[in-house]
Amino acid sequence: MVQTDYLADSASALPDSPSGADWLTPRRRRMLAAWGPVITLGALVLVLTIVNSKFATAANIKTIANQSAIPLVLGVGLAMVILLGAIDLSIEGVMVATMFSVALMAANNVNDLDLGVLAIIVGLAIGAAFGAVNGMVNAYLRIPSFMVTFGMWFVGIGVAQRLLGRQPPRIDLEARNWVTVQRLGVQQMFFIAVIVVALGFLLLRHTRLGRHIYAIGGNEELASQSGVHVRRVKVMVFTMAGVLSGLGGAFALGRAGVADVTASQGRLFTTIAGVVLGGTLLSGGRGGVLQSSVGIIIMIVLRNGMVLAGVDPFLQDAVEGAIVVAAVIAMNWSARAKLRVVA
Repeated sequence: MVQTDYLADSASALPDSPSGADWLTPRRRRMLAAWGPVITLGALVLVLTIVNSKFATAANIKTIANQSAIPLVLGVGLAMVILLGAIDLSIEGVMVATMFSVALMAANNVNDLDLGVLAIIVGLAIGAAFGAVNGMVNAYLRIPSFMVTFGMWFVGIGVAQRLLGRQPPRIDLEARNWVTVQRLGVQQMFFIAVIVVALGFLLLRHTRLGRHIYAIGGNEELASQSGVHVRRVKVMVFTMAGVLSGLGGAFALGRAGVADVTASQGRLFTTIAGVVLGGTLLSGGRGGVLQSSVGIIIMIVLRNGMVLAGVDPFLQDAVEGAIVVAAVIAMNWSARAKLRVVA
């Protein structure tokens, strides 16, 4: 039986505060972990609404929703990997490999293939294959996830470039409808992303696999001694992350209409930053899909606000980077004694 200390909600898994921080009681730390990202998002929205009249318009809110779809899907997979105490840097490579694969199997301007929905299914299977390799190499060969997924990032880029050929494949308008069709003025992929977030939340909170993920992230050795099949869980989680990276690639293809090697650039930073900003501990065992999703929306809202304010793009990157560093320091300060290099 898995120890209940590691099966509890992520907010209750916070370590005791060190001396000198007695005011930050366990109850207050649980509340901070649960509501901190939400309060931050609310404050950010309030400030941006006050300083820029264009921010709170219906059109801009729809824009934010559309921009959030891909990072939200990627964030669900990455959050589960980080909860294990691992990391997945292969997101961008898996995205472009899937993007080109789907583009060449859907109705396009390069060949005569038109597999319809099957093209998307095969694309997700390709993402799953990348994720499974990440998981098996990490779990069975005990190679740090940082190195494994970093290498697979470039494998994915190489696959995409090999598939590129003489011209980037462009898919037909009908093949994009499942992503771009609008409901309530928002592209359908946003609603698919919301469903993915909900499923991720249910998996972590109400399934044995979810409990095992928290257990492994909290203490892998203890989880193994308690009967958790650590290797199997790792492979499953990395495989799911690969599927969601593939779905993100399919979304990017549907939005742009053309497979582009550069389409995934910057996705890794936004996703990791959002997950961390949402309070998911990099050493694993604490956090969750909902918190990470709020963190990702914070990143999207922040960039949107800076664009509306006309902030220089290079300065935008600097601001986002500084905020992420500050968030990591603040959210991990009380747990700094247990932080470890991701495995």
